[in-house]
Amino acid sequence: MLSKLAPRLGRGLRIGVAPDGLALVRTSRWRHERALLLGTVRAGGADPASIGVALSMLLGEHATAGWPVTMVLSDDLVRLWQVTPPPGAGRMADLEGAAALRYQALFGSFAGGWKISADWSGSQPFLAAAVPLPLLEVLQGAARSHRFHLVEVVPQFVAALNQFRKLHRPGAWFGVVHGGVLSVAAFDGRQLAAVRTSPIPAGADRDWLESHVAREALRVGLGRPERLQVCGPAPKGWASSAGRLKFACTLFEDETDPLWPDSARLALSGRAP
Repeated sequence: MLSKLAPRLGRGLRIGVAPDGLALVRTSRWRHERALLLGTVRAGGADPASIGVALSMLLGEHATAGWPVTMVLSDDLVRLWQVTPPPGAGRMADLEGAAALRYQALFGSFAGGWKISADWSGSQPFLAAAVPLPLLEVLQGAARSHRFHLVEVVPQFVAALNQFRKLHRPGAWFGVVHGGVLSVAAFDGRQLAAVRTSPIPAGADRDWLESHVAREALRVGLGRPERLQVCGPAPKGWASSAGRLKFACTLFEDETDPLWPDSARLALSGRAP
């Protein structure tokens, strides 16, 4: 329980939000303090109302007033896509317009009802993400009701990509494993080319990974990567220096407790080491 704990310098709370469950985790910047799982609750689906009910149940068991809180959303609650800026884009409105047009082309509808954020750039392709406004309102409402400081609402893939950005190697693609899904950022050199998400079939081994990467490379019009860098609970058999398709696979160390539920592991995505 948090009722006996006051916010302390260097500590924070993280909430993993997924359609099947939520988790509350306390983190610390001090290396001698391990992340502490404070509570979990099942959710009834991806709709904001169901998530709101689950979030109220989770927060109702803990005194979170005054705490800094980061919420990490599973990628199936958001939309992710790559945007190529128009030639000569010099205004923010140009970039926002390009993101909205690309959104419409990919998802078949206007972006009304979604909050778009991005790593805006007028000179190179960038990653954009959209969160449903009703879901965002539920999260912000919880912050007001429980009087905590909502520091950030971030999709898991974006959080993980930012966390490992400094370790990204030229020529490598980046992947995130969570909840039986592999999300991959395809890079052309250092430039983002596409973001692809696919379910991981049961028993997916290195052969499956090589075939999957080959298919995705064809779909986005790129050659196979020299390396795939993956974070999250990926199959250990994926790691190798090279495979039959001549790309290496590096698994970033997963420091979360393997016995924790997916929602708790989700909460720690993007956490500073």
